[in-house]
Amino acid sequence: MKQVSNMANTSNGSLATLLVFFTISAAIHTGAAQVSVQSQNLIADNISVVEGETAIISCRVKNNDDSVIQLLNPNRQTIYFRDVRPLKDARFQLVNFSDNELRVSLSNVSLSDEGRYVCQLYTDPPQEAYADITVLIPPGNPIIESREDIVREGNETEITCTSMGSKPAATIRWMKGNKELQGKSKMETTSDRMFTVTSWLRFTVMREDDGVPVVCIVDHPAVKDFQTQKYLEVQYKPEVTIKVEFPQGLIREGENLELKCQAKGKPQPHQVNWVKVDDDVPSHAVITGSDLYIGNLNKSYNGTYRCVASNSVGETYADYILYVRDSQADTEAQRLDHAVIGGVVAVVVFAMLCLLIVLGRYFARHKGTYFTHEAKGADDAADADTAIINAEGGHNNSDEKKEYYI
Repeated sequence: MKQVSNMANTSNGSLATLLVFFTISAAIHTGAAQVSVQSQNLIADNISVVEGETAIISCRVKNNDDSVIQLLNPNRQTIYFRDVRPLKDARFQLVNFSDNELRVSLSNVSLSDEGRYVCQLYTDPPQEAYADITVLIPPGNPIIESREDIVREGNETEITCTSMGSKPAATIRWMKGNKELQGKSKMETTSDRMFTVTSWLRFTVMREDDGVPVVCIVDHPAVKDFQTQKYLEVQYKPEVTIKVEFPQGLIREGENLELKCQAKGKPQPHQVNWVKVDDDVPSHAVITGSDLYIGNLNKSYNGTYRCVASNSVGETYADYILYVRDSQADTEAQRLDHAVIGGVVAVVVFAMLCLLIVLGRYFARHKGTYFTHEAKGADDAADADTAIINAEGGHNNSDEKKEYYI
């Protein structure tokens, strides 16, 4: 009995050892499988697609160990199992199938196709990656309207732009010419998950705005360069300028004067008048349309002449000051001018003469003196004969015949 007991104990020990061995082996295999799963990376990308276009769904695997790849729709229905399509939707087509990728196209995308698609890799446990499809619906043509078609200078105008039926909501920007302006926007959601955006723009108009386009720009990921515009029509008072046709320069008695009044406004001025401020226009003056002609001028015509132009917005004017110079005064002035010129010339000539005299005296005073030593010793002689002898003796010495300038 004791021997049987020992054998049983031995058998139990061997069984326990074998169980431990199998447990360790299973653990090792399980760990290896887990390492293999972790080394596989399943990747999917989110997709944005415009309604009616085609979406490409890609399930990619790194370091695949022949595990099965399948694609599920947002309702967890299998679209493709490997390269087989169980789902009866012909819009799904296989683009590529390999050990590392399952790529499927979905054509004619509609809003109902939006959602989360699942890439699934059959490992233990299974791996999943998600591709969210966002369907973009472009807005309809923007509608631009203004509170009034014609605006007067200095008044405020309001322009409205509406973008309807988009997903996601559009944004609206404003441009006036080359300058961007800020508007105020409001967004509304419709029952079919669409968005309508309305923007208002208010600003004060000036005459420089006439004919300038105001542009409504709609920004949306489904469209590019989507815009509409409206040209401003601004009315303003006339702009008046006076042009002297003749004479040019100073005006003298006996000459003729012609002035042209140039007036521009919107609408065009319907009336242009000439008046003289604080007096009457000379009786013999001739007014032809916007031109004023006065012949044989004299000093009594001096004064301010005004051109007045008006339209439905208002009136404006421009002034011209006439000053007729006396002919006798002009002659005396010319004589005076000649006398002044003559005096200036005389002063210049006198100054030049004085300068020449001073320079002559200066150079004469500093002129060099010339000495020779040919008669050296003559100054010390007692009489003329001795001086000649001394001078002749000096000729014999070649070193003393040098000349010097002092």
